[in-house]
Amino acid sequence: MSSLKKILLGQPISSAEEEHQRLRKFIALPVFASDAISSTAYATDEILVVLVLHAGIGGMAFDLLSPIAVVVGVLLAIVVTSYRQTIFAYPSGGGAYIVSRENLGRTPSLVAGASLLVDYILTVAVSVAGGVLAIRTATGFDTQWTVPICLLCVVIMTVMNLRGVKESGAAFAGPTYFYIVMLIVLIVTGLYRIFIQDIGPIPVDLLSPEAREIRDGAESLGLLVLLRAFSSGAVALSGVEAVSNGVPAFEKPESRNAATTLVWMGVILGTCFLGVSVLASHLQPFRGENDGNGLGLMAEYLYGGKGILFWMTMIATFLILILAANTAYADFPRLASIIARDGYLPRQFFNRGARLVFSNGVIFLAAVAGILIVVFNGDISKLIPLYAFGVFTGFTLSQSGMVRHHLKHRENNWRLGLAINAVGAVTTGGIAVIVVVSKFTEGAFVPAILIPLMVFAFRTIGGHYDRGRESVVAEPGYWPRRETHTMVVLVGGINKGVLHGLQYAKSLNPDRLVAVTVATGDEDRLRIEKQWAEFKVPITLHTVYSPYRELTRPVMQFLDELDAEHQDDIITVVIPEFVTSWRSQWLHNGSAFALKARLLHRPHTAVVSVPIHMNRETSREDF
Repeated sequence: MSSLKKILLGQPISSAEEEHQRLRKFIALPVFASDAISSTAYATDEILVVLVLHAGIGGMAFDLLSPIAVVVGVLLAIVVTSYRQTIFAYPSGGGAYIVSRENLGRTPSLVAGASLLVDYILTVAVSVAGGVLAIRTATGFDTQWTVPICLLCVVIMTVMNLRGVKESGAAFAGPTYFYIVMLIVLIVTGLYRIFIQDIGPIPVDLLSPEAREIRDGAESLGLLVLLRAFSSGAVALSGVEAVSNGVPAFEKPESRNAATTLVWMGVILGTCFLGVSVLASHLQPFRGENDGNGLGLMAEYLYGGKGILFWMTMIATFLILILAANTAYADFPRLASIIARDGYLPRQFFNRGARLVFSNGVIFLAAVAGILIVVFNGDISKLIPLYAFGVFTGFTLSQSGMVRHHLKHRENNWRLGLAINAVGAVTTGGIAVIVVVSKFTEGAFVPAILIPLMVFAFRTIGGHYDRGRESVVAEPGYWPRRETHTMVVLVGGINKGVLHGLQYAKSLNPDRLVAVTVATGDEDRLRIEKQWAEFKVPITLHTVYSPYRELTRPVMQFLDELDAEHQDDIITVVIPEFVTSWRSQWLHNGSAFALKARLLHRPHTAVVSVPIHMNRETSREDF
């Protein structure tokens, strides 16, 4: 296993090398911004899914597309500006969680933490499902392969991230920039053909029969549906907070490099999202439920078929959507480690692995995302409604926390920062409400219920750690009182292991030393007593009967009797235990393991295993 781990993950990295694992801006952009940039591949589609597929308003949907995209673009500018302030105010990372903890209190910070963790899990599921959909658009493979391919992509992403943030970032940088280039080429080509060559919408004969039927829809548009469409498009903002969460991963000066990367991300995301929306409003890529994604339909039309530029665009889209999950892989483990450090998640999330990665967080993220992919059959449109609520809840708490921060510290230009963050808080809070109301029955109820449950779990875990700290705290002048010491050696017969265990117990010079054997009847008792006499063992032997062939309960009862006789006493139970290779360890019944598990929870009791190492010579001689 050690050799396989080194092959898959590479050689361990020393803690002293952590400084060299930090990211340059060129690498940090694909690591932290791939999620946000990838949303250009599906955010426009999701607006049209609501307006065309669900609302059935036909061609009128494309008249509304550009105005909705502009509003989303304005919202993006507000959020980017707000998070740029967060980066300089809180360079230790943690984003909305840290801002809320420092300014709003424990419960709001836990809500922010739960929202972001849910968002990152859904990022993996949504991104992978979207990437596989892009390939299905190009190849037309059977939908039965969707889930297996999604899970394979999750496994590959997990292994790459377990190798280290810097190494995974270098591996994923090329595909991210490749997608940006291909998307810009598509937008420029489309704008040229639309406004210079005057091409019209995609012809009806190029649409599937299902898409033609949808094209003729003429239902009226209600306010709730319009709000639902807007909230679907607002998922383009998902991942914007990632840079502020991962500031410590940047090269020095961390805050300046992170802020620059955030601005780059905002410009690329806003430009490309608006560009794709303008193309879609003119080309009108109607599609049915199983027709793939709109980006692929537009690329096929603009490039005159499935030629090399079409395939390059689809491959780039597939790669960016798969790699968008890398943002979650970079931020989920880091945020989970911060929450674990504060005592609200299991401490295992705080530990770094051999490659200086928070490995437990990476593996947990992959496992939960994989479950979501299986449950929702890899369908991105079913996953999207679960997505946006957590995103905007985190945004709202972060901006509200920054408002409080400005009021407390009043740095230079604090009034301008206060105004920006106040607008951001009100705007993103309103969108969070819109999402949960307009998409409640479509799945938004899941995070709306899950986040409070996670907060309850966080507080429960925090309470456990608080009680643990209180129970072991040493007051000034405290020193344990002296206790008498009884050692109990468990024996099942005379062999080298038992004799070594008895000799070990004698060497510690306890106040009392007894040996205990568990017998199922007189025959067992007589056998062990005969062996005891033959070897002239100078230790008192106690026999405990167990007519039902149990081991743990009779031993526990015997220890309770000892406690009743000697109340100011600590008992050490010595267990001679067979230890052999992993290939044959299963041949032993494991009774010692079960007994130790019970004794661990018994007050004033210590357990010592005396290993009996079996090798070929001792096996032939003694067994």
